[in-house]
Formats: sequence, C-alpha cells, structure tokens
Amino acid sequence: MTDQAADTAVDQACRMLRLPSIRTQFNDLVETATRDQMSYRAFLAELLLVECDDRARRRSERRIRAAGFPRDKSLRAFDFDANPNIDPAVVNTLANCDWVKKGTPLCLIGDSGTGKSHLLIALGTEAAMRGYRVKYTLATKLVNELVEAADEKVLAKTIARYGRVDLLCIDELGYMELDKRGAELLFQVLTEREEKNSVAIASNEAFSGWSNTFPEPRLCAAIVDRLTFGGQIIETGTDSYRLTRTAALNNTVSTTAQASMAQQPAFTDAQQSLETVL
Repeated sequence: MTDQAADTAVDQACRMLRLPSIRTQFNDLVETATRDQMSYRAFLAELLLVECDDRARRRSERRIRAAGFPRDKSLRAFDFDANPNIDPAVVNTLANCDWVKKGTPLCLIGDSGTGKSHLLIALGTEAAMRGYRVKYTLATKLVNELVEAADEKVLAKTIARYGRVDLLCIDELGYMELDKRGAELLFQVLTEREEKNSVAIASNEAFSGWSNTFPEPRLCAAIVDRLTFGGQIIETGTDSYRLTRTAALNNTVSTTAQASMAQQPAFTDAQQSLETVL
C-alpha cells in the first residue's frame, strides 16, 4: 500500500470510528514518530492519548457550557492581593472539589464587588473540568422558574432536574426579598439536595440579615441550616475591589492629565523660541 493510499485509508477509518483528533493530527504525529524513531507500540499509544486528551477537553467544554455561567472566570485570574480577607490556601483546597464529591455546601458572604461571584463561577468551572455536572443560576431566576413550574404542574420534574446536578451554584441570594411561596419552593430544592449534592451560594447579606430575604423566621432558619451544615463559609469582606480599582484608574488618569497640562507651557515656550530663531 502506498503512503497516499494509507493516508486515505486512515482518514476514512477515523471518520467511521469517529476519531477526529487522530484524523486531523495524523500527518504531524507521523512526522514526529519518524523523527523520534518511535516504536510501533509507542506510536499507537501516542495516537490514542491524543484522542483521549481531546475528548476529555471537549467533555469539559460541554459541561462548562451546560452549567450556564454568565461569563468566564478562573481562579488564576482572581486577585488575592486585592482582598486579604480571602485565604488563597482555602480557595485552592476547594478547587480540588472534595467538597463537591462529599456533597457539602459552600457559602460566599460579602458586600458587592468583593469577589463572591468570581469565586462562585471559578469554583463551579473547576468542578465542571473535573467531571462534575454543574448548574449556575441567579436566586431570583431559580425562584421564578420554580413558581412557573408549580403553576404549570411540573414542579416535581423541575426540582428533580435541579436535584440531579452535582453542584448547584446560586448567585445573588439576598439581593431581593422573596415571598413566602418563593422561599418555600427554594427550600424544596435545597431539601432535595441535602447531604447528597452540593450547593454553593453567593450572598451580599450576612446570615443575621437573611430575615430580610426570607421574612418567615422558621423558614429562614431552616434554609440557613441547609446551606451551612457541614459546609465551608468564606467571608469576602466589605471593601469593593471594583470601586477601589475604579478609583485607582481615575487617579491615574487625573495624574496623567495634570502632568500633561504642566508640560504644555514648556512646549509652548520651546515652540516660541524656535519661531524666534527661524
């Protein structure tokens, strides 16, 4: 069989067996194997590893898309120096996702702009990359979906769907007051997941202020219990990183503008001197 015939046969076989990575990288891998004088066994292993690695990458990408994150956030991009309240060692330990495996909760509590949502999305992304099924939602969006499901007589199905994912990330819990019905429906989701699958929440309210979100005291206490029992609580503080960064940028722009204005007379004087010489 000629090399051209062999290449055609490999291409057709890869299409039939659904091995897109081997098909697209085959010629490069052949050149590498020839240059490095690989054995047939090593070459076959290299081909299979390329396909396995690419399939794992595509599965991770699908899980991340299915999670519904509103934007890309990573732990690498998180500025721990800007928020000394957050211990990098604790966050890096959480990135191992043992807490997701155990089904324990995570609470991120702090004011707006302190990195809660960034950490929530980044840790959810880490979980998806490690093979866990993740779903992200805003608290109000989740409650509205549950109310609609109850009205349409499909509540049990909706709760079961949210109960199946390995990690449910609920953002912006505490930003808006929930009526009794909405709070009760949210409680049903939390109960469905209790001690089985993890819930991670981000809230701008300390637990002492959750009565503003859940006006019924007993229900409020039950929800706090579901979200804290055996879990991890990270307090991100009160100093807004976004406000600090914006102020710093404004100061930089102002300083630059002032420096430019201070240099302007010197430039004018030099220009006048040049015009005099000419």
